[in-house]
Amino acid sequence: MKYNGHKNYNAWNISLWINNDEGLYDLVKYCFNLARIRAADAGRAFTKAEAVNTLMDYLPGSTPDGVKYTKTNLFYALRGFK
Repeated sequence: MKYNGHKNYNAWNISLWINNDEGLYDLVKYCFNLARIRAADAGRAFTKAEAVNTLMDYLPGSTPDGVKYTKTNLFYALRGFK
């Protein structure tokens, strides 16, 4: 079931926090850049899944609204993030 243009409520909630909290947004950018560097150093292409895995190491268990950060929820929440 779609929710406000996202795959589900959890993806929407996570996206809402990422796009409205400067510190969290900066953390996502940092993790995407770190994943790009690691991929380049290893001679492989960057993937969003790699960035999500990196991000999982830095996030707390859930959003302030209690939505759990999972790889699947993050992957959908970061649709279009580069």
